[in-house]
Amino acid sequence: MKGTIAQVRSYERSVQLLMVNQFTINLGFYMLMPYLATHLAGPLGLAGWLVGLILGVRNFSQQGMFLVGGTLADRLGYKHMIIAGLVLRTVGFATLGLVDSVPALIAASAATGLAGALFNPATRAYLAKDAGERRVEAFALFNVFYQAGILLGPLVGMVLTAVDFRVTCLVAAGIFAVLSIVQIRALPARRADDTNDQKDVRHESVLTQWRGILANRPFLLFSVAMIGSYVMSFQVYLALPLEVRRLGGEGPFGTAAVAVLFAVSGLSTILFQTKVTAWCKARMEPSRALTWGLLAMGVAFVPLLVATAVPVPDGGVGLWLLAAVPPALSALLLAVGTMIAYPFEMDTILRLSGDQLVATHYGLYNTICGVGITLGNLLTGAALDAARAAGMSALPWLALFALGLGSTAALYGLHRTGRLEPPVREARPEAIAV
Repeated sequence: MKGTIAQVRSYERSVQLLMVNQFTINLGFYMLMPYLATHLAGPLGLAGWLVGLILGVRNFSQQGMFLVGGTLADRLGYKHMIIAGLVLRTVGFATLGLVDSVPALIAASAATGLAGALFNPATRAYLAKDAGERRVEAFALFNVFYQAGILLGPLVGMVLTAVDFRVTCLVAAGIFAVLSIVQIRALPARRADDTNDQKDVRHESVLTQWRGILANRPFLLFSVAMIGSYVMSFQVYLALPLEVRRLGGEGPFGTAAVAVLFAVSGLSTILFQTKVTAWCKARMEPSRALTWGLLAMGVAFVPLLVATAVPVPDGGVGLWLLAAVPPALSALLLAVGTMIAYPFEMDTILRLSGDQLVATHYGLYNTICGVGITLGNLLTGAALDAARAAGMSALPWLALFALGLGSTAALYGLHRTGRLEPPVREARPEAIAV
């Protein structure tokens, strides 16, 4: 851990601030969101479809607006969009705690989603710019802070929600308000380099810029190939907890075993991310590291696939081990795969953008992967239901393993055909001196 702190200190102040910024964002977000559905359905007494609508609006407003948020960041500057997103989330979280009418709750949920669409692409583009040639290592550290926020947030939220969910909302809003003030005072204004090429691009219309990005075939192919990685990593929150509950039950053991999943995923990243990145960077090129990362994520479902061949004990220690160990091992392998891939993934997006409209590229990438996650989770849920109905418990794990192999093959194909190399841009004609 001391080595990680030393690495963080080796970067300039803006990069350090962005990392602390992301930790705090995740802390505030995850101390509230896991408990929102219970609040809506319990004390407020909303119907299940209304709860789903309110939560769905948040997700849709974030995923659907990432491209707009990235475009605004490239045009107006990264700092402005980061602050705008933080202020909007402050308002959204405070509103969630203070209102009980459905229209107001929907508006607040939409605001919290839009906030993420504003600061997410801007933060990554800012980090890539200020980290320079050390951006792979910077994104590795960024993931450490990201996971630390996810790990700590629900614990803080559990304590506050035991008092009152409104307290949780207001504390989370307060965190974002303080963070907004810190960014206003301490974060330097930053945007893409002011070269002639960048100025020309910024003066293009938004539709022209979007058409140019959509014509960037290697970037689009890479985005689609990486969807599988996000679907697989999300199973820590979907399929793995459901499997633990299926075998371990809804009691204290099942709750503890699910908590272990999150702890394994978060702590392994916090402890080993920088070491894994340094090892990979010293031994392989980025495309190979990405391929190995996706392969590791696919292999993560093999323990669960193997476990389906083991007879389910009637109870006792044997049942507990079967319910807890294979999912925990899968969570660990998913974390390892993400540790390998994530820093090189973020760097590849930058390289494929040709260092132009970086935030817009990050925004479109997030939208593509977000839509893929939604569809992937629907299919995963359908596979889980089909497996239970047909008595084929291996079906979802076999499907996810196949998804990992397919994603790996797609990425390997892009690597072999040279489509993960930065685009070669034609030089603009220079004026003739007279």
